[in-house]
Amino acid sequence: MRLQVEDGAGIKSEALWYSAPGVAEIRREVLPEPKPEQLAIRALYGAVSRGTERLVFEGRIPETEWQRMRAPFQTGDFPHPVKYGYATVGVVEAGPDEWLDRAVFVLHPHQTLFCVPQDAVVSLPQALSPARAVLAANMETALNAVWDSCAGPADRIAVVGAGVVGMLTAALVNGFPGANVTVIDKIPGRAAKAEAVGLKFCTSQDCSHLAGSCDTVFHASGNPAGLALSMELCGFEGTVMEMSWYGSGDVPVPLGGSFHAQRLTLQSTQVGHVARNRRPRWSHSRRLEAALGLLLDSRFDTLLDEPVAFHDLPSHLPALLNQTGSAVCPLIAYPDANV
Repeated sequence: MRLQVEDGAGIKSEALWYSAPGVAEIRREVLPEPKPEQLAIRALYGAVSRGTERLVFEGRIPETEWQRMRAPFQTGDFPHPVKYGYATVGVVEAGPDEWLDRAVFVLHPHQTLFCVPQDAVVSLPQALSPARAVLAANMETALNAVWDSCAGPADRIAVVGAGVVGMLTAALVNGFPGANVTVIDKIPGRAAKAEAVGLKFCTSQDCSHLAGSCDTVFHASGNPAGLALSMELCGFEGTVMEMSWYGSGDVPVPLGGSFHAQRLTLQSTQVGHVARNRRPRWSHSRRLEAALGLLLDSRFDTLLDEPVAFHDLPSHLPALLNQTGSAVCPLIAYPDANV
């Protein structure tokens, strides 16, 4: 135990809460001392999920999904107020001796200090930087989508949506021998990040040469227009992997035109369950460990945006979550981060 606990004062912590539509705030908390089976984690870095947390911020989680969309260790109930988030990297400050001072990844809301069971924590590979490790949850999503798809070597593959999940998905399939992979986004400013990760990029206004030619298209833009474009890019009997989740409201899906004549497949993929073709052998923890290992490539540092101080998050979130903004992965720097 290395935590300093004042008699009767408990352990002081602060957390980000989504308190009303379009409103976030930092709230102080007092934690009890960790139980014997728990670890106390002091956060170093975190990441904001621009897609999911935008829906939480705006109060757009449909009531039918309030239970399924609960994040691990979430406090509060949808729509508001909720303590939400699922990408935190920190250092173990209290627990068994073999855990002390380890850098770890935890699926936990944005909070400076917290206590969780040991089995909720995954140690970082020694060569993985704590800042880059915040991408682990996104890499899990990308890995699961690739498993769910039929994509393979020598395929022509498009990824529509150059956010962090789209970029990581593209990076994975770009490793297939002979694969021809293109990342597509309506924001030209994302080209530099894509190219720094070794990916070919074009804008959604300049990709007509790919129409009707792709074996697999991963859609990760979170925009119905991106879904329509994905279906246009698919070749005969090709597959669109729908990675976006839209929250409440109706989403138009272009099932007219050539959809049936082209015999297209529109397939969902979601990270809550390990992909069916891996599920008998892969646990969630094994998948998370694999995701961390895949992040050893230092080129992925390019996907991290300039760090935002934890205490500045409430004022920065509207810009960070703006769907038309150029942010890819907003990085949170906690007070103890080495920025």
